[in-house]
Formats: sequence, structure tokens, C-alpha cells
Amino acid sequence: MKLNTKNTGNIGEELAAQWLLQKGFSILARNWRYKHSEVDIIANKNNILHFIEVKTRNSTQFGQPEESINTTKMNALKKAAVAYVEQNTEWKKIQFDVMAITLKPNNNHEFFMIEDVFF
Repeated sequence: MKLNTKNTGNIGEELAAQWLLQKGFSILARNWRYKHSEVDIIANKNNILHFIEVKTRNSTQFGQPEESINTTKMNALKKAAVAYVEQNTEWKKIQFDVMAITLKPNNNHEFFMIEDVFF
């Protein structure tokens, strides 16, 4: 069955959340919205607040998942992060991460986390 973009994204976000939990992250929010922006996952690990953009693809035929993040998306993520921190003032350290997932047969998916990508 071929997945559409929305289904692929939903599967990727669920897989990313599971992967992060296995790596010791605490998930604080998923699909957190601020105006027209959305943060896929907000998580905590070692008292660092992580704003995580999840990108998922069924193949790398048209490039790696992480290559689809553009300046507009990064700026929207930053704005949402500022709003979140203004509402949750206990956070002193934040970082932006990208979780790239390539879906593979037999659930042998590829995970690639790029930490502290910008700001």
C-alpha cells in the first residue's frame, strides 16, 4: 500500500516519538501549534528543551528527508519555540533538532537525528 504524504508524516512522527523515548527523552508535546506554525515534537533530555522537526520519506529517490527543510520552515519553528518558552519560562537551554526517517520494508526504518541544527 502506497502511503500519502499525511500518512507518511503521521507514521514518522509516531516512530520518532518512540525512538526518542528509547533514547531517554521525555515527550512534553506533540504537534504543538502557535499561530500558523507547528512543532512536531517538544522534548526534554538532560534539562535541555528540544524542538524537533520530523521529516519522513518512503524512499530517498528525491533526496534525504532532512533536505526538505527550508528557511521558511526553520523561521516558523523558531517563532513557535519563542512562544513556547515565553509560556514555559523554566527552560533556560533550548535547541533545535531534526529527526529524519526513511521508511523501509519489514520495519527496518532508518533514523537519523541531527542535533542542534541552527539558531
